[in-house]
Amino acid sequence: MRILAAGDIHGDSLLAKRLAERAEKEKADLVILCGDITDSFQKTEGLIGPFLKKKKKVLLIPGNHDGFATADFLAELYGVKNIHGYSVKYEDIGIFGCGGANIGVEQLQEDDIYDILKKGFDKIKELKKKIMVTHVHPSNTKIEKFSQFVPGSEGVERALKKLKPDILLCSHVHEAEGIEEKLGSTLVINVGRSGKIIDI
Repeated sequence: MRILAAGDIHGDSLLAKRLAERAEKEKADLVILCGDITDSFQKTEGLIGPFLKKKKKVLLIPGNHDGFATADFLAELYGVKNIHGYSVKYEDIGIFGCGGANIGVEQLQEDDIYDILKKGFDKIKELKKKIMVTHVHPSNTKIEKFSQFVPGSEGVERALKKLKPDILLCSHVHEAEGIEEKLGSTLVINVGRSGKIIDI
């Protein structure tokens, strides 16, 4: 499976269009949007449609700029899947996620972040490959060092250590776009606005 993962679109429909064109050009089977799709609940047009026009499957989670209701609205409107607290299976690959963040208006507590990820993981734990999707990055990572004001999440870090997914896809810290690091057996990738192609 080939995945194009991106985050922090922040209502930029031209960026969404460029990412959709890249997904088509690079023959991605699946697009994963790691939150902050909209910008503070504003404009939602042209952010999911470009991917569907290219006949791409889309999974999404909310960020700290979307709100949980906005993510549900986008998923329902376009017939795509919001995996906040849920999981999906593609043959022997399981993908599960938690949106939101430990800062912002709809702030999640660290225990809630862990519990939401565990709930999704439990449904796909028997599968060969497991991909965790969050908006916020784990604490105690290189990504955390790129920002003075955006803390990492202890809940994500705990989930990473206990659940041991093969890959964690996140965004949130724009300055850390493209940063990859290995934490235990997990490859952590800040996919950023430009997006990242991942072959599983």
